[in-house]
Amino acid sequence: MPCILHNRRSIRLNKYNYSKPGYYYVTICTYKKKHLFGTVKNDEMVLNEFGKIVQNEWNKTEQLRDNVDLDQFAIMPNHVHGIIIIRRGVLQYAPTSRFYSPSQTLGTIICGFISR
Repeated sequence: MPCILHNRRSIRLNKYNYSKPGYYYVTICTYKKKHLFGTVKNDEMVLNEFGKIVQNEWNKTEQLRDNVDLDQFAIMPNHVHGIIIIRRGVLQYAPTSRFYSPSQTLGTIICGFISR
């Protein structure tokens, strides 16, 4: 399934190469900001089944992509925050057990995460 971005104002830098090595802070919101991932109780996030799936899939991202490391990550009731580190890597063209995409951009990494 292709990644679909709805009509919204982009905050991306014009002509910036988002495959460059660096630390990228991302926020991913649920559709219509519905509380899908759990609740906050006593100032602590309690994940529901969907929140646990999101956490598990987020953690798989660096296992699936050779050029990605993950830093801090937080799940909130209706969104997630995370820091993705893109390292300079060698693209794998041979079939492997890891996900392969010719594009190694931040957008492709996020689309891969939200489509799993």
